[in-house]
Amino acid sequence: MKEDVFLKRFMAFLISIMLLLFFAGCGSEQTLPETERSLFAMNTYMTFTAYGEHAQAALNESEALIKRLEALLSVTDEKSEIYRANHSSGQTVSVSQETAELISFALEMSKKTGGALDPTIYPVLTAWGFTTDSKQVPSPEQIAELLQNVGYSRIRLEGTSLTIPEGMELDLGAVGKGYTADLVTEVLKAHGVASAIISLGGNIQAIGSRPDGSDWRIGVRAPWEEGNLGVLEISDAAVVTSGGYENYFEDADGNLYWHILDPSTGSPANSGLQAVTIIGKEGRLCDALSTALFVMGAEQAEAYWRENGGFDMLLITEENEIILTEGIADRFTLREGREETVRVLGS
Repeated sequence: MKEDVFLKRFMAFLISIMLLLFFAGCGSEQTLPETERSLFAMNTYMTFTAYGEHAQAALNESEALIKRLEALLSVTDEKSEIYRANHSSGQTVSVSQETAELISFALEMSKKTGGALDPTIYPVLTAWGFTTDSKQVPSPEQIAELLQNVGYSRIRLEGTSLTIPEGMELDLGAVGKGYTADLVTEVLKAHGVASAIISLGGNIQAIGSRPDGSDWRIGVRAPWEEGNLGVLEISDAAVVTSGGYENYFEDADGNLYWHILDPSTGSPANSGLQAVTIIGKEGRLCDALSTALFVMGAEQAEAYWRENGGFDMLLITEENEIILTEGIADRFTLREGREETVRVLGS
């Protein structure tokens, strides 16, 4: 049932992307051979469209890479490095360079975001049922008890030696697909692919522009609705969105609970935002910030952007205001008939 619902949501998203790509390509000639691929990995559906003489070989290598990373990073596969570390009873374990690199990045982003991103929140997420088919509202006492074992600063990583205190669990889901997209991008470029679009469960990574030189057109979903709010035009960039509507449940009283938890409370983040879209060069950064800035809320997200830079963002508030950073102001088009107000943040 869970997979069927996810598949329907993913297919609706995928169809919107395909329609945008189709209409953007009408009237232009494709001079490069096109290769398409799809697979299910990391608990999500992935699609790839690459152009070039060596695209087939590039996608073959990319698929092998994804499967290898999944085997390393899975939080449920008993053979994975993450599972082994989570169940090591506090003992130090050795991990691969790739796993260590991603853990290091996750811990760095946790510190930079003041804990708005915390890869040790997994046990609380499980208590809410978001990792299973049994969604429920845990008691305040249960949340308080679980929060005692949440805190990224207690994870120790020295080179490839990892120590997770007993009772804690590490989950790299908030950065894993972005990291994977970055490595896939490297593989494609190494094979001479200069034009490609990949989607790892909605994490979009564009390599270059379309074969005809035009930008890729990416639909931005309207929260809690079917269809798109507008369109982003990008090239050679990652686009990652986090929103409460992606995974949620409703209780008997009509209250909604979503999967993006505030690590400080152990409950769904109530930040005044409906969705956060991050645009940047690195998928891993966009992945991390889409979650962290959702937790922070619009005011803190703006402050973080002004202080750190290096990315653009599109925020959708509960008041249906769209907040854009100046770098994408001329690349976003609100769909005709939409009534949202748009505010642009300047430097």
